[in-house]
Amino acid sequence: MTLLYVGGSVPLPWSIRMKIALGAAKGLTFLHEEVQRPVIYRDFKTSNILLDADYNAKLSDFGLAKDGPVGNDTHVSTRVLGTHGYAAPEYVMTGHLTSKNDVYSFGVVLLEMLTGRRSMDKSRPNGERNLVQWARPLLGDKRRFYRLMDPRFEGHFSIKGAQKAIQIAAHCVSRDPKARPLMSEVVEALKPLPKLKDMASSSYYFQSMQTARSRTIQNAKNGNRTQAAFTTRKGTPARTVSSQTSAQASPNHYPGLSPQPQT
Repeated sequence: MTLLYVGGSVPLPWSIRMKIALGAAKGLTFLHEEVQRPVIYRDFKTSNILLDADYNAKLSDFGLAKDGPVGNDTHVSTRVLGTHGYAAPEYVMTGHLTSKNDVYSFGVVLLEMLTGRRSMDKSRPNGERNLVQWARPLLGDKRRFYRLMDPRFEGHFSIKGAQKAIQIAAHCVSRDPKARPLMSEVVEALKPLPKLKDMASSSYYFQSMQTARSRTIQNAKNGNRTQAAFTTRKGTPARTVSSQTSAQASPNHYPGLSPQPQT
């Protein structure tokens, strides 16, 4: 599913994004809880969600899927495979695979749907390249939840629905695997969200925030113009703070994890 990132196209509206999230959650629920022997998908990510003309979600590419643990086993020991940015940290560190790896991956995808950002984006500043790391400080702060929302929504999203979806995502990407919910619980929590109508665009707080954001952007532009007038000294470019931090850091690679494909 790459429609969130296609430049120049109309972004998916709130209700459609939540419909897709719900459909994908149902797919993982089937694999984890409704088949005779549980299956761990292991490579859940946006590009593995197929959409039909009505935006019904279907999971694709089961090449890395693995039978889940049975009996008294708590996990499956396996070589670490998957896509960087989606795999749960405990799986990356130990190779111990459980269904909670898929739950973590779902949380990442849900964050992508809410923020309009990729799970890994090297084009962003250092502190924002990893979506989960950037979002984590905001996930538990209801007063700042607007900062997580995709600005392309332009306020056309449910306030209650966004707060609930952020709460779901936070639980899914919990550092403690035992604190992550079952996918059936995620499905039940997501069901009402596509139909909620309390749009943020009509709230006084959102309108005030948009005004403040516009002023900040304008001030930044004015500041750039001022800085440009002082960036040369006797024909030699002057050193600035931004020039010291613009070099891209080397990405972290985990054995067996493929980098996220560019979409």
